[in-house]
Amino acid sequence: MPTTDPSTPSLLAWFHDETVWGLSLSSITLALAATLGVYLGITLLLGLAQRRSRRIAEARAASGRHGAGRVAAVVSEVLGGTSHLLILLAALLVGVGMLDLAPRWQARVGQLWFIALALQVALWGTRAIGIAIRRYEERHLGTPSLQVSASGTLMSWGLRTLLWATIVLAMLANLGVNITAFVASLGVGGIAIALAVQNVLGDLFASLAIAVDKPFEVGDFIVVGSVAGTVQQIGVKTTRIRSLGGEQIVMSNTDLLKQTINNYRYLQERRIVFNFTLSYATTAPQAEAVSQAVRRIIESHDKVRFDRAHLKGFGVNALEYEVVYIVLDPGYNAYMDVQQSINLAIMRELESVGVQFGVPVRTVHMVPPTRGEGPAAGAISQEAFP
Repeated sequence: MPTTDPSTPSLLAWFHDETVWGLSLSSITLALAATLGVYLGITLLLGLAQRRSRRIAEARAASGRHGAGRVAAVVSEVLGGTSHLLILLAALLVGVGMLDLAPRWQARVGQLWFIALALQVALWGTRAIGIAIRRYEERHLGTPSLQVSASGTLMSWGLRTLLWATIVLAMLANLGVNITAFVASLGVGGIAIALAVQNVLGDLFASLAIAVDKPFEVGDFIVVGSVAGTVQQIGVKTTRIRSLGGEQIVMSNTDLLKQTINNYRYLQERRIVFNFTLSYATTAPQAEAVSQAVRRIIESHDKVRFDRAHLKGFGVNALEYEVVYIVLDPGYNAYMDVQQSINLAIMRELESVGVQFGVPVRTVHMVPPTRGEGPAAGAISQEAFP
């Protein structure tokens, strides 16, 4: 006949009847097993989701669908910000929820659930903000710069502060703290601080506007009022410009954005308008030939597009010509070289056809005195002639 161990029923009974802090060992063991299972399950699912997102991002990038690939890459990076400590806390809360606890402890477990979830959302949000700032810098500037470090730090700090402030207030409200008075106090204090440092805050927001709207960037040549130079640094409060004279000009960001800014970075070609005059001794055929000669001179230059050359009108002292052409090179030195070459060619052309530039000339006619008047008496008439 088979024999049975008489100690087995007693051991199971002891394991079921023995209590710790009012809880049986069997229920505690079941809770621990559930905690371990939930922790391993969440960890495995998290790793699987990260790997899956990474593979999707790589596949979309290889197929040219960069939009979907970027979304999958962001999801993978955000999931990488999951805290294993919070996963363990969630697993413990699942195990504790299986125990027969008093109602007040069950309420505390519910609050801990909210705190754990809120903290994890805050960590995911912080990771997402960091990714967004980094992608913004790469998309707009490509390489790090002083402007990126200033504006990026400002935006990152502001967004993270807003996120964590919201999370902390939500957790306090969940714990039963009356946050109405606290929020009101923060609002009054914030208004007082803002009034005290409104000039500094104005420059900070102006720096943020420069970073987002990008009216200019480091390295751009700009003209603001009487200031013309190259942007060297865009800080949180001021912008530094290296002027044509060599000195550094420091301007407040707020004052800078209040003025009209001429940015020559996007200048691709220059439209040039210049005038010259010819003597009134010029004949009509010569005047017509001059316009044709100017057109021929301009069209002979590379990287120059002729627009027009006309006898504009009849001035007080001379015939007035207006010439317009486009320099396809945005460089100022290139424009000056072309203009000098055109001026010299026009001088040679006019010299070859015997036409003179118009200059103000006054001819004075001395009127002899009439009979009976002294030698000093007389009239002088002045007329303007070429």
